[in-house]
Amino acid sequence: MSENIAGVEVPETAAVAEATRVMQEMTSPLVYHHSRRVYVFGVLHARRLGLEPDPELLYLSAMFHDTGLSTPFSDAEQRFEVDGADHARAFMLDRGYPAAAADVVWTAIALHTTPGIPHRMGPEIALTSLGVLTDVLGLDLDEFDRDQVDEITAAHPRDDFKNAFLRAYVDGLKWRPDTTNGTVNADVLEHFVPGFRRTTTVELMLGAPWPS
Repeated sequence: MSENIAGVEVPETAAVAEATRVMQEMTSPLVYHHSRRVYVFGVLHARRLGLEPDPELLYLSAMFHDTGLSTPFSDAEQRFEVDGADHARAFMLDRGYPAAAADVVWTAIALHTTPGIPHRMGPEIALTSLGVLTDVLGLDLDEFDRDQVDEITAAHPRDDFKNAFLRAYVDGLKWRPDTTNGTVNADVLEHFVPGFRRTTTVELMLGAPWPS
């Protein structure tokens, strides 16, 4: 019997079941519940906007999108979004997915915090970003039926999500602060980490090794 949350079915595939298990082991309950809400909100956005994503690719994008906060993919110091995207790509390629499908999921995750670009791309990429924006910032929350929203949060509770997620966000970024330059992630460190100050684009340009 398929799993249904607020009228949204979770795809019944082996990869979805395995990804769900992996996420429960790899992330905290906080991130797991957030990721599942992102998928459901993504599907609801799809219905509202008339988009037709591949449900499995959207699910994998949502589930892996924050894995890089707690589990760096490699020894390379890179943006947490890229770590998460690399985790998802490796998961998919190891299970025989076409490179093109893995690239869709990689891009959806890598761009999920980048304003102004995902919504101009394919449905899985756009909807991952929209799902994140709804769950984190409340984007278009009033567009959804209140009973649906209540069912989503009953299945995947928010509890003290705002404060708990910000703590997880800081913990995932504070050891690699330079990766936040030029991204919204710098806002988080600037707010919570004493003494942190982003390097501005103006400073980079004026400090470039050109005479003028």
